[in-house]
Amino acid sequence: MHSRSVTIASLAAAIAVLTLGAAPPGGPAPLPERMADTGGGSQLVTAQAAGTGSTTGTLTWWDRRGGRWVAAGSAAARFGAKGLADGGSRKQGTYTTPTGLYGLPYAFGTEPAPAGTTAAYRRVHQDSWWCQDNDSRSYNRWTEPRPADCRAAESEHLVSYATQYAHAFVIAYNYDRPVRGRGAGIFLHVNGRGATAGCVSVPADAMRRILRWAEPGRRPHIAIGTASGATAITRY
Repeated sequence: MHSRSVTIASLAAAIAVLTLGAAPPGGPAPLPERMADTGGGSQLVTAQAAGTGSTTGTLTWWDRRGGRWVAAGSAAARFGAKGLADGGSRKQGTYTTPTGLYGLPYAFGTEPAPAGTTAAYRRVHQDSWWCQDNDSRSYNRWTEPRPADCRAAESEHLVSYATQYAHAFVIAYNYDRPVRGRGAGIFLHVNGRGATAGCVSVPADAMRRILRWAEPGRRPHIAIGTASGATAITRY
């Protein structure tokens, strides 16, 4: 199993510079510059909560330009109804958002991709499902149609979430080599009525902006963490 460690230190200190994209004289460096690992690309999304029990926070997307990280945009974010949990030990069904550094392999939606989107984008159809059945060979995968070994009661019928999945990005949590029981179907998507079941969500306009901003050739990643001191995060 491949692992990657990243430290997100003092996230709260970065809030004051998120909209400017650069630190004021004598202030802290932009958040990505204080991280041990940003995924190796030149685009990064940071999702920051005040603490592990928080259900809200801030999401910021960053570009690396001229050797520096510059904030391209930010929005209010929502997290799991039970807060956040370490991605390496999180349990499925706990309503927690996994902390860690993850890829964003492709986007999807019940609506067409916003104009200008260059990320791979998959339209949701009536027979589109995300399998969350631990006993299925399709665990933590998009399936069309739903396979016989993936129970509907243990899966998400994507078309049923027209608001939340109008536009979304797959977060590659427990994705490359899925561990049964650790969790499935973690996305960056449009806000619903409140906290999520474990995903990260933002307002609809912000989600459209993120899709237009993301460029696959720049290897965007998402880092999810807290503001309560330095947090060591492992990617699986």
